[in-house]
Amino acid sequence: MSKKLKNIGVVSFLTVVSRVLGLARDTLSADIFGASVLNSAFLTAFRLPNLFRRLLGEGSLTAAFLPTLQHELHDRGRPGAYVLLNQVTSWLALVTGTLAGIAMFLLGHSRGILPGLAGRWYLIADLSVLLFPYLAFVCLAAALNATLNVFEHFTEPALSPIWLNLSMIATLGGAGLHFAHSPLGEMHWLCAGVLLGGFLQLSVPAAVLVKLGWRPAFDLGLSPRVREIGRLMAPGFFGSAIYQVNLYVSSLLAYSLNDFAGTLIFYAGRVMELPIGVFAIAVSTVVYPLIARHAVERNFLGMADDYRKGLRLILAINVPAAVGLGLLSQPIVDLLFRHGKFTTGDAHLMAPLLMLYVVGLPFFSIVNLTVRAFYSVKDTSTPVKVAVVDFCVNLGLSLLLMRWLGVLGLVLASTVAIVVQTLLLQRALARRIPELTFAPLWPSVFKVLLAALGMGILVAVGKCGIASLGLGPRAADALGVFALIPAGAVAYGILLWFLRIDGREELAALVRKKLPSFAK
Repeated sequence: MSKKLKNIGVVSFLTVVSRVLGLARDTLSADIFGASVLNSAFLTAFRLPNLFRRLLGEGSLTAAFLPTLQHELHDRGRPGAYVLLNQVTSWLALVTGTLAGIAMFLLGHSRGILPGLAGRWYLIADLSVLLFPYLAFVCLAAALNATLNVFEHFTEPALSPIWLNLSMIATLGGAGLHFAHSPLGEMHWLCAGVLLGGFLQLSVPAAVLVKLGWRPAFDLGLSPRVREIGRLMAPGFFGSAIYQVNLYVSSLLAYSLNDFAGTLIFYAGRVMELPIGVFAIAVSTVVYPLIARHAVERNFLGMADDYRKGLRLILAINVPAAVGLGLLSQPIVDLLFRHGKFTTGDAHLMAPLLMLYVVGLPFFSIVNLTVRAFYSVKDTSTPVKVAVVDFCVNLGLSLLLMRWLGVLGLVLASTVAIVVQTLLLQRALARRIPELTFAPLWPSVFKVLLAALGMGILVAVGKCGIASLGLGPRAADALGVFALIPAGAVAYGILLWFLRIDGREELAALVRKKLPSFAK
């Protein structure tokens, strides 16, 4: 387990860097554009290629490709794996290139195809035309990163989003501010940063694989493995990224409400996703190849052991993260976003969205790994059946609740939908593989909840104490974020340790192993 924890630590650290840069990117764009219709249009347009990226690249493709590649590696070694990679990337380049070209043509002619719409809808279409080539870059990168994960190279894939964030920061905060002469010009530079970041996301893992022995070749061969990936992808195309589908639906509905709702719901979701990206996805990235390997070997007891260890780690981090984000939502939003053109009123509207979003944080973290457990045994039909139910719940509640609660109703609908999806998937997984039942985790869940409750009480008391000091708004926000978050984390860790959470001995052994190297 220590090697797994080390890999998780590496991925988590790099993801922290990525998420910090992502927040810097978001705060920069909020400072420059505020909660304007231009910013809402960009954020909504950016979700569209990202949605297809999740559907084609990081979603159904990765879920179908990784276990199949494990089989190929097991049967024919790396030469066979490289042949399969060439076939998959060739078909992926053809499909995504064609899809991007068709989408750009249709969106570029949206005024003729759908005349009479409000101008802000055509703004989304214009920005989407610029952003859609990113789809091809990042889908190909997903296949390359999945291959590196199978080869147990986790660092380079974890660096992937860093290139995107650095590129967007450089083009907006550097070239955009110096060479653009209008807000729309600055936005065009930001779109250029997306394309540059996508190119880097593709080229870096490609260079690493070439160094490992891969020789890229265009090969549209339909080998049995390629056909198998296609069969696995077909039912999973929708189910593997249903959360992103729901977010995109919510963003469109928010954009239809007013000029600023699209911006607020995007930024609230980004802050909520920080703990997911930092740890939950890191755990899933490391655990997925392991459970896929156990599935290949038909070792379901070993698969269950690694799966539950992954879930325990995910919950141990994301439950207290949800509590902390909920309690400190207003100072976090104020500190990160309330400056430049992002007003105090915008920040006060955004904080309740974040509070409601974080309720679904632990559930989304569980779903991320549970879906991969299904794919590791090549069951893609169950997640898509659950996804259909989840989509209907989200859409129905969104249309109902937005009438009375506005954008808050959209967030509530997506939160309810992810809870429903989690429960249905866990129930189906236990039926599919009885060894993977959630029941053995309940003692650990109880300890996590108890420790999170103690931490929450400490943070709430500290928040009241800071309010009584009479500090200025900025000072109070900074003290709340930079003092209460570390204090809460320490308190939570101590409580969890004394509650004897499962796996603490392995974590302690890893720390003891690393301490001598730190002392040198």
